[in-house]
Amino acid sequence: MESVMVFIRMLKSSLINIGASAMLVGCILNSAVVHAVEITGLDSTTVVAGNVLTGIDVLERDGFKQLAGANIGLITNQTGINRLAVSNIQLLHNASAVNLRAIFSPEHGLFGKLDVDRIENSKEPMTGIKVYSLYGTTYRPTPEMLKGIDTLVFDIQDIGTRFYTYISTMGYAMQAAASNGIRFVVLDRPNPINGITVSGPVSLEGKQSMVGFHRLPVRHGMTIGELAKMFNAELKLDLDLEVIPLEGWRRTDFFDATGLPWINPSPNMRSLTEAILYPGIGLLETTNLSVGRGTDTPFERLGAPWLAAKMLALELNRQNLPGVLFMPLQFTPDSSKFNGELCRGVSIQIEDRDQYESVRTGIEIALVLRRLFKLEWKTGNLGRLLGNEPVLKAIRNGRSYPDIVDIYTPGLEQFKQRRSQYLIYK
Repeated sequence: MESVMVFIRMLKSSLINIGASAMLVGCILNSAVVHAVEITGLDSTTVVAGNVLTGIDVLERDGFKQLAGANIGLITNQTGINRLAVSNIQLLHNASAVNLRAIFSPEHGLFGKLDVDRIENSKEPMTGIKVYSLYGTTYRPTPEMLKGIDTLVFDIQDIGTRFYTYISTMGYAMQAAASNGIRFVVLDRPNPINGITVSGPVSLEGKQSMVGFHRLPVRHGMTIGELAKMFNAELKLDLDLEVIPLEGWRRTDFFDATGLPWINPSPNMRSLTEAILYPGIGLLETTNLSVGRGTDTPFERLGAPWLAAKMLALELNRQNLPGVLFMPLQFTPDSSKFNGELCRGVSIQIEDRDQYESVRTGIEIALVLRRLFKLEWKTGNLGRLLGNEPVLKAIRNGRSYPDIVDIYTPGLEQFKQRRSQYLIYK
């Protein structure tokens, strides 16, 4: 193990110092890393499977007593399963204590396979229950949809990043529940990229949207249940809110420490590695870059037809970012941005996930792109996910990473104080 890591670092040093040989060294390095992952599991810390119970597991174990007599509207998708991978729809439909009246689905639909701008209403095939889309003509349940419902239940796996839309769906549904006098129950799930790391700019007031429901940093370090408590208090919803908490989850846990089955939460979120990369790499995808959508490894690469792969890899590795390596790469997406076009860029490989800083990596990539490809890289939409105008301005002006951190740190520290009131787990 140690000898492999020494070899990789030697090659990384060679890549930095021998620009003319960057592509060759990058290919050798890429091969070395791939084989090292296969042999030693460098891409993820070795863990012993835990015994975590999610909210639906706790609810099932307790005989659904927390929902006894309720007429339920269930907000869920394919991630709404118990630890044996049984659907919450099946569990609640079969539970004699409750009455499942309607189902609501988020972006990507009930089965998490749609990657479109608008999703229509449908029926759940097993039960025939109406499925209302909350990613169609509306983002929130309407009074018509809520007829006959006295309790909304939210059970969807989030990935711990502000601009992943499932927490926005929860927030809008909470507002609708509060307006209609309906109880709201959250079946809590782990933050898969751990619950201790909090980083990045906090979105400013007035920047709230479907990709930024509340004033959160890029990486919030909270579970959906904890976020629900924050939304209820800070938005003054006065909502009848109950969180069915996790059992056995520790804030330091990544998802692979829980013993729970991984279900892709969306079409392009296919692994825990991609979830860890997403807070930083996802920040860049509103610009004229491909972040690997339309390939086998979304968010593990980025590129564009106008980029110079060797130059970009060389400069990114010169930054000595913790826990990550960049290799020159060419790829052709078969869908999404630059569909069918050859893109040149980098493969992003996590060397040590405990050292890796996802948001820092994204910002540092942005600074390198601004410096090397100022004319080619279009930043007009970069602020959409960044949500913070002073930070956007600093990136465009080529300020240093420490300068940018100084800009957003006061807001981040304030958020940490706000956050502390709503944490459930140690």
